[in-house]
Amino acid sequence: MAEKIDYSKGIYDAKQLGTPKLLILGAQHMFAMFGATVLVPLLTGLSVSTTLLCAGLGTLLFHFLCKGKVPAFLGSSFAYLGGFTIVTNGGANPENLPYACAAVALSGLVYVLFSALISAFGIRKMMKFFPPVVTGPIIIAIGLILAPSAINNCQSNWLLAFVALATVIICNIWGKGMVKILPILIGVLVSYAVALVAGAVDFQTIGAAAWFGIPLHKDSMGLFAIDGSETFISAVFTIVPIALATMMEHIGDIAAISATTGKNYIRDPGLNKTLLGDGLATAMAGLLGGPANTTYGENTGVLALSRVHDPRVIRLAAIYAIVLSFSPMFAAFVSSIPSAIIGGVSFILYGMISAIGVRNVVENQVDFTNSRNLIIAAVILVCGLGFTGGLTFHIGEVSITLTSLAIAAISGIALNAILPGN
Repeated sequence: MAEKIDYSKGIYDAKQLGTPKLLILGAQHMFAMFGATVLVPLLTGLSVSTTLLCAGLGTLLFHFLCKGKVPAFLGSSFAYLGGFTIVTNGGANPENLPYACAAVALSGLVYVLFSALISAFGIRKMMKFFPPVVTGPIIIAIGLILAPSAINNCQSNWLLAFVALATVIICNIWGKGMVKILPILIGVLVSYAVALVAGAVDFQTIGAAAWFGIPLHKDSMGLFAIDGSETFISAVFTIVPIALATMMEHIGDIAAISATTGKNYIRDPGLNKTLLGDGLATAMAGLLGGPANTTYGENTGVLALSRVHDPRVIRLAAIYAIVLSFSPMFAAFVSSIPSAIIGGVSFILYGMISAIGVRNVVENQVDFTNSRNLIIAAVILVCGLGFTGGLTFHIGEVSITLTSLAIAAISGIALNAILPGN
């Protein structure tokens, strides 16, 4: 039965492939998100196991609120790293982490507020701010902004990166059946086998890890504190405004997923539902002692490559993340995958995101002979690629940092609203 399926048109019901293949597709999405998701807690001092649990639970909550329609995975947000760094003084004051997590939880409520505003004023009035001339370049910028991280990872071992990249390309172009829709998972396995032969795998963390552990140990449960202290108030003013930037990223990611699958999720189930899901997932993560959640471009790239657009596979990846949060051994095993392999796989995934943005612009027939459209796209791309370290400004004694993507999105939306000819 599976041999008769036309993969080129996209698969929206993965059950027709059979349960075993459906389970493997979920594993592919899990591998795609794992590296970036666990990196955030390693950089902030939070628990890796708690982070995996929050990513899985947050994704399932998002799918529940979005009526199971949007194939999005919610992993750890990198946009909040600057906030964590400021609150903990670069890690020198880890005792401030509970205040940072409390601020993350409160930042999720900003999403809820904007979701309510969209519900009150209607999606049509809001969507006039997000035409293809804005969303297309933003999607292009998402992939290009991520590109340097792929190259940096590849540089640690170009041989492994090339093996991973070549395997993904061969499977996707010449593969048949499941081989064609599992290029990422196969690319990781093949290049990992080469890494084993080359002695490029570090087994020390695996040997020291336990098979079973409770992700919400008492230290994690303690990473949430609200009081009237100056440290808490400073954490709130430092971290909560970041939500204004990540909401712009959210809109770009939902637009990218919509362009990938050919379905307008901004209208159905609605941007108010996706913002609500992302916001409540972030609030829950903060309450449980995890980092903020965000929709993941890595999984959007997998959707584009595999052409399996069924949200069920994403929910399976979320369930895997929850189960694996109870196994430090497996987390250590996946963490042992050389960064070059992640770089080789990301090389194609991030490029696919930008290519989807180009397709979005072409399919919507955006007229770039029009100076207005050209200016908007130009400003978005330059802001997205130019502000590599983001933009930090001060309100009183509080520092606020906007990511390059947030700057690009805000600039594009503002220009689209201000320039005549909308």
